[in-house]
Amino acid sequence: MVPEPNIAAGFSTKGILVMNKITDLIEQLGIEVKNLEIFKQAFVHRSYLNEHPKFASEHNERLEFLGDAVLELVVTKYLYLKYPNPEGELTNWRASLVNSQSLATTARELNLEKYLLLSRGEAKDKNSKARGFILANTLEALIGAIYLDGGFARAEEFIKKNILGKLPFILENKLYLDAKTHFQEMSQEKHGITPTYKSLKESGPDHNKLFEVGVYIGDELIARGQGSSKQEAQMNAAQAGLDKKNWK
Repeated sequence: MVPEPNIAAGFSTKGILVMNKITDLIEQLGIEVKNLEIFKQAFVHRSYLNEHPKFASEHNERLEFLGDAVLELVVTKYLYLKYPNPEGELTNWRASLVNSQSLATTARELNLEKYLLLSRGEAKDKNSKARGFILANTLEALIGAIYLDGGFARAEEFIKKNILGKLPFILENKLYLDAKTHFQEMSQEKHGITPTYKSLKESGPDHNKLFEVGVYIGDELIARGQGSSKQEAQMNAAQAGLDKKNWK
């Protein structure tokens, strides 16, 4: 039996108003709920607790931990039963469905951001990578709450409706390929050449390096990319190359 925390204790006035609106989201998503407090907890980010130390419940990281496992099992089961493809292909398809960018997109589509409780600093940082990770984690926490409250079948239904429904589009557009793999395939198809990557520039102190890499087809520099590692810079260069060539 999961304990029901006194979720209202320690909330700011704004926090209480946001939490009271969780019922609107639950109705919108069509989820049947027994213990609303678990769902409220799914939207509490760790940073909120720093500014509200008297908060009487946990942040959402434990629910995220649970939801991540449930999500992976549901997606793996679905792919295994529906497709006879090799394990490597299924792994790539699963990754394209459950990576943080894809989950953040789904979280935005479901309007989860509206119900997040964040610190004032985090609340201002709306368009960063960090916000994307927070949204992805919130979606996983929501899945954890659905599983705890309604069981595996209820969580599976939610995941099939909101996440697995994107698989046909992913497969049709080969979105399961990372940017480097996609750029290489297109380069070989269009030019008969395997692209190469060259380091162009490094800047910043050792603990915070910024790398710039160029992607080339033959001797032609197609695009540049930057990142905190050479691998990230190469991936960004490949994505920039795909955009420049209009290789969707």
